[in-house]
Amino acid sequence: MDISYYIHNRETGKMELHFDKSEYDALTDEQRSEIKSAFLWGRRSGCWISRAKEPNLWRAERVAQSIGLGDGGEQGERLSFAEQQERKAERAEHRAERLEIKADAACAKGEALQKPINDLHGDIAFFTQPNINTSAGRKFTRQRDKMFAAYEKGFDEFNKSEYYRHRAQTARKTADRPEMRDRAFLNRRIEECEASIRKFKRNIDMCELYSKTSPEKAEGYAKQIDYWAERIEIELDKLGYYQDAMDALGGVQYSRENVKPGYIVRIGRYKNHPMKVLSCGPKNFTGMAGDGLVLKYPYAEITEIVRAEEEKPEDTVQPFKIGETFNVRGETYNI
Repeated sequence: MDISYYIHNRETGKMELHFDKSEYDALTDEQRSEIKSAFLWGRRSGCWISRAKEPNLWRAERVAQSIGLGDGGEQGERLSFAEQQERKAERAEHRAERLEIKADAACAKGEALQKPINDLHGDIAFFTQPNINTSAGRKFTRQRDKMFAAYEKGFDEFNKSEYYRHRAQTARKTADRPEMRDRAFLNRRIEECEASIRKFKRNIDMCELYSKTSPEKAEGYAKQIDYWAERIEIELDKLGYYQDAMDALGGVQYSRENVKPGYIVRIGRYKNHPMKVLSCGPKNFTGMAGDGLVLKYPYAEITEIVRAEEEKPEDTVQPFKIGETFNVRGETYNI
């Protein structure tokens, strides 16, 4: 393998650039800027690591080729989606611990910087002593000014501590993965995986068709088929992960079997605004919020049935009469 090359790391799903510092120094400013826009320097790995992950590595590969690096192929074994999520949670947990240590250190430093002034609390003479133009007076003024400056720096350290704690809370939330206990979130991910699988299967069918009509390009289409087959395998892995998580929650609680038109339900995203069910389909129901907005939602969004009173079609009374005029959001309609 060449000394200068790029590889696709299957374990991380990212692209890596490997070359000497002397080669980097020889690049133009524009080429360096391109590298920094698409890659980050990994101190531990000693190489440039792409910001994007597969399957969005096209720009990173274009940058690698533009600076003359050779294709080093693929390295490592692809992790399952469950292993990827577990690693993500572990990294977030470690990051939270490091940030909390930094927050404690910044807080302690702030307290140390403000301690000299805090210890003099109540000493009115210290704070009201005027500047005296003598050797001792000037020395006292300089010392007091330094103590005040340190006191101000203490606030900066407290702000830094608060910043680190906020980031630590975010990292803890990432490690805890609360979205994996949200049926609506899991349902959306499952539907996305299923849609991607259908799309990739259509792509394979198209490639197989084109390879038959253009035998001279069959080799290229075969590579495309292998690519889409691998993408299907990845999506199936993700689909199984999210389906297992959904099963662990007991699956989707509501369907057209236990939700009927006329029911008042509460959904996760608008939990403070119950809505009326207008109609029920196989996968989604149509609901109307209090402001009159009518939209479709999956049954997985429902978190609670507020009122279970079914409304029959004959119960619905048309409130308008022929010849009447009514206004909806500034628009005038005639019956």
